[in-house]
Parts: sequence; structure tokens; C-alpha cells
Amino acid sequence: MAKRVLVVEDNELNLKLFCDLLRAHEFVAEGVRDGREAVVRARAFQPDLIITDIQLPHVSGYELIAQLKSDLALRAIPIMAVTAYAGREDEERIRAAGANTYVSKPIALAAFIAQVKALL
Repeated sequence: MAKRVLVVEDNELNLKLFCDLLRAHEFVAEGVRDGREAVVRARAFQPDLIITDIQLPHVSGYELIAQLKSDLALRAIPIMAVTAYAGREDEERIRAAGANTYVSKPIALAAFIAQVKALL
């Protein structure tokens, strides 16, 4: 059975890129453009992995990761953050929020898929 990946990304082009790339590698991908909807969608979709942007409107990626990790039904799902921030302090902050790993933008397609596969 194909692994399910929820992608939270407010940029429509990035969301399409991530979902298309995942589907091309035989994952079932569902996109969410608004972080405020991500927890509800995750409960309904039951993903094996959640990929989230850090810079989201309304709720930051850090806040979203904290919400996901505090939800008993979702806390075991690995999270990969995708961010334009790539400094050492940014990585530490992302991991402290609860993300398992992160990929910096612009993404390298092979590295992105390698990280996804490593988490699954």
C-alpha cells in the first residue's frame, strides 16, 4: 500500500511541485494551503508523513508542529519541515519544535525524496 503524505504549503506552486513529485514516486499526496486546517486534515487523511513549510500565514510552521506533536492521534507521525531558513540556529529551532528533519528551499529534488524515504 502506498504511503500517505500530507503537504502543508501556502505557496501554490511549491504545493503543486511537492505533491507532483511525491505522486511521481508513488506516494499518495494531499495538499493543504492553510496551516489552520492542517490538524483536522491530518486526522481525516491519516498520513504516514507530514511535510510542512515553516513560513505559513495565520499559524507558523513551528506552531503547527507543536499542535501536531501535542495531539495524541498525530504525535507519532514524522514531520519534515521545508524552509528557506538554513542556518544552524534555524535547524535547532525546527528540531526543538518537534520536526524530525528539514530540507532547505530551494529544494534539491533527489535530496527531498531521499529525506521522505528515510522518514518512511
